[in-house]
Amino acid sequence: MQIPSIQPGPIATAATDSTNGWKRPLKGIALTVTLAVLAGRIAEAPFFSIMGIMVISIMLGVVWKSVMDVPADAGIGITFSSKFLLRAGIILMGIRLNFTQILKAGLSVVLIDIIVIVFTLAFIIFLGKWLKVDKTLVALIAVGSAVCGAAAIVAVAPLIGAKKEQTAISVACIAILGTLGAVVYIFLYPYLGLDPYSYGVFAGSTLHELAHVIAAGVPGGIVGSDIAILVKLGRVALLIPVALVLGYLYRSGEPTVTGKKSLKNLPVPWFIFGFLAMSLVNSTGLLPDSVTKFLIAASIFLMSIAMAGLGLSINITDFKKVGRNTIVVAVVGFIALAMLGQGLLALFY
Repeated sequence: MQIPSIQPGPIATAATDSTNGWKRPLKGIALTVTLAVLAGRIAEAPFFSIMGIMVISIMLGVVWKSVMDVPADAGIGITFSSKFLLRAGIILMGIRLNFTQILKAGLSVVLIDIIVIVFTLAFIIFLGKWLKVDKTLVALIAVGSAVCGAAAIVAVAPLIGAKKEQTAISVACIAILGTLGAVVYIFLYPYLGLDPYSYGVFAGSTLHELAHVIAAGVPGGIVGSDIAILVKLGRVALLIPVALVLGYLYRSGEPTVTGKKSLKNLPVPWFIFGFLAMSLVNSTGLLPDSVTKFLIAASIFLMSIAMAGLGLSINITDFKKVGRNTIVVAVVGFIALAMLGQGLLALFY
C-alpha cells in the first residue's frame, strides 16, 4: 500500500514564509553591526579617534564590499540598516542639543554659526556650479562642510535625491579634509596667537565633524574644548532649517503625487521632526545625565551601523569617478571656511 505524500497546507506555508520573513534581514544587519563594532574599536586608537566611528564604519563597508563577497541574501538587512537604523540614529542625535545652553553662550556665537553656514553653503554651491561639478554632489559637500559632516550629509541626501555613491563620496571627502584640518589646527595652535576661548570658537565654527572639533579643541584646555563643542552644536541645531531650504531648492521642480498625503510626501523627511523633538526634550533639562549619555551613545552606534550599510551598498570604483574639480571644490571650500573663521574672530572678539 502506497502512503500518499503529505503536502504542506496553506497554514504551514504561511508560517514558513513568516519565519523566513523575519530571518531574511538578520544576515545583513549582523554584518553591519559587526563592522560598526569593529569601527568602534579602531576609533579608540589615537589617530583614528579624530576620524570618528561613523566615518570609519563607512570606510570598512567600502573595503569589505571591494575585498569580500557580500551575500545576495544580506541585501535586505543592509538596506534596513542604511535606511531605518539611520533614521533612528538621526532622531536620537537631537538629544545632543540643548538650545538653552546655546542661547546662553551669547548672541555672537549664534551669529557666527549662522554666518558660517550661509557663507559655506553659498560659496561651495557657487564654486561647484562654476567648475561644472554635479550639483547634487556639491550640495552634499556643502552641507557636510557647513553643518556637521557625515550626519548632515546622510540627513539631507534623501531630500535632494542623492545616489548612494554620491553620499559615500561626499562623506569620504569631508572625513579626509576634517581629519587633516584637525591635525593642522592642533599643530598651529601655539602659532595662532589665540586665547583658549577664541581658539575654541575658531575650531567649533570651521571643522566638519564633531569628532574633529573634540580632537582639535584639546590644546585649548577645558575652556577651549567646551566652547568648541558648544559652537559646533549650534551649527548642528541649524540642520533643520538648512534641510528645509535645500529640500525646497532641489526638489521643488519635481512632480508631486496629488491626492495622497503621507509622511513620504512631506517636503522634509519626518525623522527631522523627531530630531527636533528630541532636542526640545533635552532642552527642558528633565532627562538625567545618565539617560542623555546613553541616548547619545545609542545614536552614534545606530548611525555607525547605517554608515557600514551605506559602505556595503557601493563599489570602490565609484570613487574613481570623482573628478579633479570635485576635490578642488571641497578643498577650496574648507580653506575659505577657515579664512572666514579667522575674520569672524576679528569681528566679534
